[in-house]
Amino acid sequence: MKTKILFTFLFFVAGIYYCYGQTDLKIDPKTLAVPEKNGIWVQPAQNTKAQPIWGFADGIRIGIAPLDGPRGLIRIYTPYLGHDEFVVTNFIAFEPIDKAKSIRGLSELEWSELDNVRGKRFWSSDTPEAPSFPDKYYPAHGIVTNENGVETLTVYFFCETFDNGADVYVRIKFTAGKPYEFEITGYVTEESDELSRFILTATMGNKARLRTLYLANGKTKEAGQLWPTYTDSNFTEHNHTSLAEMIKDKNGGVWFIASPDEEDPTQAVYAEDTHTHWKYTGKKATQYWYCPKPGNELEGVVNGRYTYWASKSPIPGGISYENFELTEPFHTGQSYIFGISPFSPEEIISGINLDSVPNKP
Repeated sequence: MKTKILFTFLFFVAGIYYCYGQTDLKIDPKTLAVPEKNGIWVQPAQNTKAQPIWGFADGIRIGIAPLDGPRGLIRIYTPYLGHDEFVVTNFIAFEPIDKAKSIRGLSELEWSELDNVRGKRFWSSDTPEAPSFPDKYYPAHGIVTNENGVETLTVYFFCETFDNGADVYVRIKFTAGKPYEFEITGYVTEESDELSRFILTATMGNKARLRTLYLANGKTKEAGQLWPTYTDSNFTEHNHTSLAEMIKDKNGGVWFIASPDEEDPTQAVYAEDTHTHWKYTGKKATQYWYCPKPGNELEGVVNGRYTYWASKSPIPGGISYENFELTEPFHTGQSYIFGISPFSPEEIISGINLDSVPNKP
C-alpha cells in the first residue's frame, strides 16, 4: 500500500511538471538549429546549437531534452499524421528493475544528480562509448550506414545512473522502407548493478486514447471492460497479456497492438479544464510493439487512466490505456520495435498474416 501511494504521489508531481512545462531549458528549442535533411533522414545540425531530433524526413522521428516536455523521456514525433512541429504523440521512458532489491527505476521521475532537477538526463552519441554527459545543445549526428543493401540511421542514448544502481543505455535504429517505426535495443554498462528487467514503456497512451488491444485469433481487450467501474484520478493496476495470447508472425515474432476506438479522435468533446496538450490532433493511428525474438516469459502490459495525468479532467469516451509496454527477464542486447502507423489495426494484422506489413506512405 505504501509503495502504491508513493508511486501515485510521484506520478502526480511529475504530471504537474509536464502540465506547466517544467524542463531544464535555458534556450527556447525553437531558436536551436533545425535538423538537417540527409536523403531520407533528418539529423541534428553539426557544429552549432541544434535541436536533438533524428529519424525519417517523411516518417517517424524521435527527440530528447532540451526539447519541450519532461526530462528522462524519448519524445516521439509523427508529422505524417498531420501534426505541428514539436507535437509529441507518445513518450518512451527507461524503467530498469535491479535484481538485488527489485526496485523499479523511473527515468522521468527520479532526481538528476547532475543538476538536482527532476528527470534523469539523457544524452546522445554516435557510438556505444559515451561515459560522460556532453553539452546538451550539441547532440550527436547519428550514423547512416548500409546493412545488407538497406540504409539505416543509428544513434545511442545514454542516461544517468538510476537510484537503484542501474546504468543503462539504448541503441535506436531506423531502417529505410519502414518509415513508421524504429528499433530500440537495451544494454547495461560494466558499472551497472545486475538487472532483472529493463522495461521500455510508452507512457502516454491517453493522448491518442488507446482503448483496444488486438490479440491472437481475432480477440481483443477493451480498456472499458478491464476496468468498467474505475473513475479514480490515479493509475489502475497493470493488466498482463501472455505470450500465448499475442499475435505471432511466421518467424515467431510477436505483436502487441493498440488503437483508439473512436472513428475520428479529433472530434472529441473535452472537459473545460482539459489542458491543450492533451487534445488530439491529426490522423488516427495504430501503435504497436514488436519483438522479433521473444523469450518464453515475454508479456504485454498496460495500465489505464480515467482522467488525464495529474488532473481531474475526465478522458473523453472513458478510461483508456496509458502505459503500454513489453517486458521479460533482461539480457543485454534485447531488441524491440515500436511503431505508430497511419494504417488501421486490421490492415496491419492482415499484413502480418501475409508477411507483408504495410509500411509505405
